[in-house]
Amino acid sequence: MIADFLRRFRVCLVLSVPVIALSMMFQDLVGYHLDFPYREPIVVVLASVIYVYGGWPFLTGMVGELRTRQMGMMTLVAVAVTAAYVYSVAVSVGWLQGMDFFWELATLIDIMLIGHYLEMKSVAGASRSLELIVQMLPADAHKVQGSTITDVKVDTLHPGDLVLVRPGERIPTDGNVVDGESSVNESMLTGESVPVQKGATDSVIAGAVNGEGSLTIRVTHKGEDSYLNKVVNMVAEAQNAKSQTQALADRAAGWLTILSLSVGLITLIAWLWGGKEVSFAVERMVTVMVTSCPHALGVAIPLVVAISTAISAQKGLLIRNRTAFEEARKITAMVFDKTGTLTEGEFGVTRVKVLTGGADEAAFLRMVAALEQQSQHPIAQGIVRKAKKRKLDLPAISNFQSITGKGVSATIDGKQVLVVSPGYLKENGIEQPQDAYGSGAETVVFVLVDGQLAGYVALADKIREDSKDAVRRLQEAGIKVYMATGDNRKVADAVASELGLDGVYAEVLPEQKVNVVKDLQKQGAFVAMTGDGVNDAPALAQANVGIAVGSGTDVAAETADIILVNSKPTDITNLVEFGKATYRKMIQNLLWATGYNVIAIPLAAGVLYPNFVLSPAIGAVLMSASTVIVAINAQRLKGSLKASENTHR
Repeated sequence: MIADFLRRFRVCLVLSVPVIALSMMFQDLVGYHLDFPYREPIVVVLASVIYVYGGWPFLTGMVGELRTRQMGMMTLVAVAVTAAYVYSVAVSVGWLQGMDFFWELATLIDIMLIGHYLEMKSVAGASRSLELIVQMLPADAHKVQGSTITDVKVDTLHPGDLVLVRPGERIPTDGNVVDGESSVNESMLTGESVPVQKGATDSVIAGAVNGEGSLTIRVTHKGEDSYLNKVVNMVAEAQNAKSQTQALADRAAGWLTILSLSVGLITLIAWLWGGKEVSFAVERMVTVMVTSCPHALGVAIPLVVAISTAISAQKGLLIRNRTAFEEARKITAMVFDKTGTLTEGEFGVTRVKVLTGGADEAAFLRMVAALEQQSQHPIAQGIVRKAKKRKLDLPAISNFQSITGKGVSATIDGKQVLVVSPGYLKENGIEQPQDAYGSGAETVVFVLVDGQLAGYVALADKIREDSKDAVRRLQEAGIKVYMATGDNRKVADAVASELGLDGVYAEVLPEQKVNVVKDLQKQGAFVAMTGDGVNDAPALAQANVGIAVGSGTDVAAETADIILVNSKPTDITNLVEFGKATYRKMIQNLLWATGYNVIAIPLAAGVLYPNFVLSPAIGAVLMSASTVIVAINAQRLKGSLKASENTHR
């Protein structure tokens, strides 16, 4: 379509030269005389070609708008050029007295074509960020079959296939490393600028750039199920969905179209009523309609959305609900989960205490680790790491079950074993040992064997380096920061004290977090809730803005409005700041797209006549310029994000 507008412009520009040169109005204006037999028919034929060929996109566009009953720019331009053409032909064949303005019709269509071409290029440039994400996925992969390596198309790979990734190549598919070590740059996918060291069993993402080593990867997802493909689909859905701001812009564009048609007709009638010649009145009407085209208003919001959603995805912020993203500016209360968000989630075992059963510490740890190896929770992984470090053989388990947000259970040697949180003990009326908490920084999980408290394991987690910075920035923005955790009160208070939080909710189960959100909302807060997207689903759904964090390559957090690939607290802060910057750009574009009409429409109607008269061609230039300005302003959103990031580094 972009190439078609440019091609039509070039053809019409060439045809416009003789039309302008032979126009009697232009000759009188410039001061020369050029006349010969059949001059008038030649001008009519050339102008007719320009009208049909150059005006065709606008004429067909008007038909489409009328069919959907959504009149807009195409309708206004089509009505304007048709009125100018019909009037000029009527004058040329003698049906009306006056002077034709074929030369103005030609220049008007030329400018509308080149203006539309520039506008479409601007829109395409704004949407290119999503295209760049798509291009990160290579088309070919090196498939390994025994000792043979064959180059195949990525879309032919299946889960379980082995793929070789050489140094410097992009990883072609999601998978797990089975051989080799290398640093992998995932910055364009997760926003994490530091390359991540990958080795055996580590997962890798399609589109990431391999570093200095070779990796052999076992495919885990087909192309359409890959993380990158999910991101592209999610970004595309967010760009196509309409938010409240877009709906407002669409309504405004509709009313502006009706206003433009009405003012155009009123202008025509007023000048005829005032005794001016028909050509002048038609020219004023055409100028009003062209100048006030709501094209800038139509692209004001989509341009910002196309840029913001694509850039956000590249920074590890995946927007599923555009309205929620725009409303990030309203957030007054931020509720953080603790483990893996404010803290690193890398738990190390500090104490193991056996209370009953006669088992020694090693046997007790073996039993706990056997259950926890089935879980992906950071606490569980910390216990398993401890058992592996001590080279303990883990017993077989059966009937494994995950108790959502509370712990896990299984059968070992005919006994039912549960590894649970303090909240589970509290819920079931089981008293916690007095010495369970050695320091405020420890997290404790308790072990029940056949319903009896058999012991506990204490672990310590480290607060993330950027947590303090994130909390400070949010508080400086006027946002109250809270923490809701299933951990015990001592640990929660210790973390809250170190970070300077405004409040803390401890020993709350996932289903109780929704009450935390409701209570804050009853107090008049606009609440953003962060959680892992699975256990915290009710709270994420209840919050005004639900943010799933720590999802990694799992972007299927259905209840979250926004998904953060990483668990960094500063990503959440960047999200809030970027949401505000995006909304500001939307408002700026709306103000410009509508505001310039306040001055342009009266000038087009001729309120300053005879001191100043705005020609249709200049009106078209102004209309196109307003759209280009809106596009450039939307592009500046990239600079706003970079400036925000640099300020807080």
